Amino acid sequence: MKAARIALFQQTLDAGGAQKIMVNLARGFAERGHDVDFVLSEASGPLLAEIPEPVRIVSLGAGRLRRSVLPLARYLRRERPAALFSALDYVNVIALWARRLAGGSTRVIACVHTTVSVDRANEPRSPLDVLPWLMRCTYPRAAEVVAVSTGAADDLAHTARLPRDRIRVIYNPVVTPEFASRARASLDDDWFAAGAPPVILSVGRLTRAKDYPTLLRAFERVRRQRRARLLLLGEGEERASLEALARDLSLGEDVRMPGFAANPYPYMSRAAVFVLSSAWEALPTALIEALACGTRVVSTDCPSGPREILQDGRYGALVETRDEAALAGAILAALDAPDDADRLRARADEFSVERILPLYERLIEA
Repeated sequence: MKAARIALFQQTLDAGGAQKIMVNLARGFAERGHDVDFVLSEASGPLLAEIPEPVRIVSLGAGRLRRSVLPLARYLRRERPAALFSALDYVNVIALWARRLAGGSTRVIACVHTTVSVDRANEPRSPLDVLPWLMRCTYPRAAEVVAVSTGAADDLAHTARLPRDRIRVIYNPVVTPEFASRARASLDDDWFAAGAPPVILSVGRLTRAKDYPTLLRAFERVRRQRRARLLLLGEGEERASLEALARDLSLGEDVRMPGFAANPYPYMSRAAVFVLSSAWEALPTALIEALACGTRVVSTDCPSGPREILQDGRYGALVETRDEAALAGAILAALDAPDDADRLRARADEFSVERILPLYERLIEA
């Protein structure tokens, strides 16, 4: 398509799956010759360092998301981008409000990275929470509404009362051109030395959604039957309770939680099994990244995304959520499964920037 000015909007660039995908979009648009602005309520977060040089970082200096409406409207009036991409529920609402205040012809493309009703049923929220009402008021004004999986799209249609045919499903552009080289990076960690016990890996924020307690209990069952270690890469509010549970289960030195890793791919490519234990998702980025590393995977069949990624279990085991016995059994089976790396990588290629980005470009041209 013809080069255009494209903006992407987020509150910050914290280490979340949606933020990582927005960074991939920004990089991909820039590599295709577009002028790209990454607009942030506050220019902070660990993923800020991954914004490539051609992309201009625009800080609104707003701090809190709700204070971004007027600064974002001023940006839109001044710069007049052809399209503004936003992601996450409240971020989308703010983007659509700002677009209405700004006027002009900018197309707001609201991207939904959660299974909204499940997310809201499981996370604590204020009695004054009005997100569903705000979505119903603002989402119809979007030029395009994109959900990252079919399950997320079906759920959004119900929650936001949008006609299902108004919601496009476009999978996330996860696998970047430099992915393979990043996965081959050196790793100085004696857990991955020759002859060491196999490492079971999970990557994600330490939050309720990831249901790491079930994974810890499943790992305790695995360890009764064979030597193994569990590595959890990520940071979040559940750290203290997870560390306490690991102590209660007497997991000792066989569990590590070293925090956020800017490049988790060397761990993924060397792990024996990657496990997603989530209670809910929309399209889990880390599961796709593990496939792209050629690593055997085990996942809960949570709403939604894993079943679509793994094509009903063709590319990795699916087990019921919150079932530690089933998860342990699937992990043990995966540890003994034959290598299938090339086939797994081929599946992950379906989620590459090269395949997905043209679908987003068509939304700008529409």
